[in-house]
Amino acid sequence: MSNREKHDRMANAIRFLAADAVQAANSGHPGMPMGMADVATVLFGKVLKFDPADPHWPDRDRFILSAGHGSMLIYSLLYLTGYEGMSLDDIKNFRQLGSKTPGHPEYGHTVGVETTTGPLGQGLANSVGFALAERMLAAQFGGDLVDHHTYVIAGDGCLMEGISEEAIELAGRQKLNKLIVLWDDNHITIDGSTALSVATDQLARFEASGWNATRIDGHDPDAILAALERAKTSDKPTLIACRTTIGFGAPTKQGTNGVHGAPLGADELAAARKALGWDYPAFEVPTDVLDAWRLAGLRSRQAHKAWGERLKAADHELRGEFERRVRGELPSKFAEVYAGIVARAHADKNPVATRKSGEIVLEALTAALPEMVGGSADLTHSNNTKTKATSVYVEPPKYDGRYINYGIREHGMAAAMNGIALHGGFIPYGGTFLVFSDYCRPSIRLAALMGVRVVYVFTHDSIGVGEDGPTHQPVEQIAALRAIPNLLVFRPCDTVETAEAWKLALEHKTGPSVLALTRQNLPLMRTDPNTRCLTAKGAYEIVPASDDAQVSLFASGSEVSLCAAARDILEAEGIPTRVVSVPSFELFANQPEESRRQVVGTAPVKVAVEAAIRQGWDAVVGSDAAFVGMTGFGASGPAGKVFAHFGITAEHVAAAAKSRLKKS
Repeated sequence: MSNREKHDRMANAIRFLAADAVQAANSGHPGMPMGMADVATVLFGKVLKFDPADPHWPDRDRFILSAGHGSMLIYSLLYLTGYEGMSLDDIKNFRQLGSKTPGHPEYGHTVGVETTTGPLGQGLANSVGFALAERMLAAQFGGDLVDHHTYVIAGDGCLMEGISEEAIELAGRQKLNKLIVLWDDNHITIDGSTALSVATDQLARFEASGWNATRIDGHDPDAILAALERAKTSDKPTLIACRTTIGFGAPTKQGTNGVHGAPLGADELAAARKALGWDYPAFEVPTDVLDAWRLAGLRSRQAHKAWGERLKAADHELRGEFERRVRGELPSKFAEVYAGIVARAHADKNPVATRKSGEIVLEALTAALPEMVGGSADLTHSNNTKTKATSVYVEPPKYDGRYINYGIREHGMAAAMNGIALHGGFIPYGGTFLVFSDYCRPSIRLAALMGVRVVYVFTHDSIGVGEDGPTHQPVEQIAALRAIPNLLVFRPCDTVETAEAWKLALEHKTGPSVLALTRQNLPLMRTDPNTRCLTAKGAYEIVPASDDAQVSLFASGSEVSLCAAARDILEAEGIPTRVVSVPSFELFANQPEESRRQVVGTAPVKVAVEAAIRQGWDAVVGSDAAFVGMTGFGASGPAGKVFAHFGITAEHVAAAAKSRLKKS
């Protein structure tokens, strides 16, 4: 058998596993796997460094299917190369409830899937974080332990989405030469030809952003291999435009949008078998082809073994630290460092903005945790995210810094942080204004879906932004973030709560966290030297009533101290009043029912206070509670006057409570 014949048979195995699975499910996207089968065969058969027997080998090459709708491509490859977590029955179960082969690849659900893809552009943007993490980890632990590439298969839609521009600019600026993107240049989207909506010279676009870019025949295995080998020697990231035919082999549907997102149909599938000489029943892979693929899966075993020997021979301390970092475990001194932060907060009682509290906490944490890598969407000095330990920027050619200049690219930043976290070895955090969390939201949602540890530092958290006005004053963003499942949202009221929020975020290995921090100064509310992490309860009584409470005031963030002032007014008038701090709705919801009932209390009047919309508060205090907050957008003016203008003052809170008392 000639090399070309062998290649064609291996590629056809991908094509027909994909087409048969889509046909059986009566749902899916056969066109991309059929079109990119030649590229995938060369990549997995001759180039990619991976070991199906150890899918989590730290120095494996990363493969990201950004065009996640073509998920049968990666599922076919996982089965063919011998991943134990992917069987032929799994392929037959494509898109069925509970299967390992969902409609789009899901990280943590299917072995061998590096990141959850499907929303176009996300995988491409994640890949920048993967590639950046590889360079940073290599700078810290050396090329003997860290030396791998990141490969991406992206489609036209990935390049059309705006996030792609943020991602490729960042990758070009960072000279991520180990990032190689294979573009499925098939000229087809769901609506038809890409000419309907695109006039961009993509190669020129990537080159303008600091990439190498080349075009090849995506069905010529020699051209594919040569392009990949050239890319591996580049000093820049590389785009390889692979000119392909979508649905390659389907006689009447190939090259059309009719094969993009629907089964071929029995007649077309039979005709494709005949056209490509694939004379086998559905889901059958002949022995010679399966053997060739399984050998491809064994191709990197020696490289894996040699890496293991280098790890074993490494300095004992270096090896231990590397293995700790890869496991994602916090250092043993973490508890001591955290206790020191809280003690210093109690000693320094000066009012500070919680964004400044965040900086104080980060100074200690980043000094103790070398895995923490920070950044900001060009708002470093507003977000207070840079510390002495992270004062060196991540820059080519050394990459030994710990702070990333993301530029004004919130979405690209959030997606890259997902890639950094998924790669392993780092805990990424990044900052912007809370109002711009909307620009990050799709990536935050995916971080929550994947369950990865990423920390978002969102400052300027309310109408307290003041003079910048309603465009920059978040009123609905905190509620929108709280609506995302598996996302911890913290709005701390002072330095102690900020330290506790950071502690909980770093210990939360199975999901992302948001810290919403103030621009304006706040007093220290947690003056009790008790070091229990009360924020872990989500809500707790921070100021008790002098007697059986008639009023319970609930608040988060800056409004906790405002409620404390309102309490003083009410207590002075003989109305026993307590204040409950609610730094995290999610953690409070996770408490036992009896614990929640005790925190809410039995006072006949309850008032919730937040300089944002009410949405979400009813789940904490009930729909019968009063609410002092926002019902629309903010206004431009000094923060204090803006709060007064919208009636978010201690006096107004006290008046709202007294009004309710009269009615009760």
